[in-house]
Amino acid sequence: MASSSRLARPLLLVLRMALGAVFLYAAWTKLREPWPIFAMAIDAYGVLPERAVTIVSRTLPWAELALGLLLIAGRWLRTSTAAASLLLLMFFGLMVRAYAKGMQIDCGCFGLGEAISWRTLVRDGGLLAGSLLLTLVSLRGPRKTA
Repeated sequence: MASSSRLARPLLLVLRMALGAVFLYAAWTKLREPWPIFAMAIDAYGVLPERAVTIVSRTLPWAELALGLLLIAGRWLRTSTAAASLLLLMFFGLMVRAYAKGMQIDCGCFGLGEAISWRTLVRDGGLLAGSLLLTLVSLRGPRKTA
């Protein structure tokens, strides 16, 4: 059992770093463009009123940036992994809904130009699975006070 624990620890570290890097990259792709471009991608899903689209398009990239940094730094893991899982679950659910409805829209994951397809669903489903695993491990592990 100790051997599998020694193997699991580096794998979880790599998974956490990769997930953090994905959030950083997602934030960077959105922050390098004017916010109305990302707002168009959010609005295409047709689930938020105009005011909420504006708020989300202006704040989500900054939240993704903060979350990516927290994951990479390994800080507040219970909160950061749970937040990542909740965000990815929401994104994935919206993408599945749009795909099932036959909507031909950009996913908005990494800026514009990537239509929702089975490939984006597999990718984001894999990210969600990894994030859920990290959340489970962080919630089951001992609480660190420092």
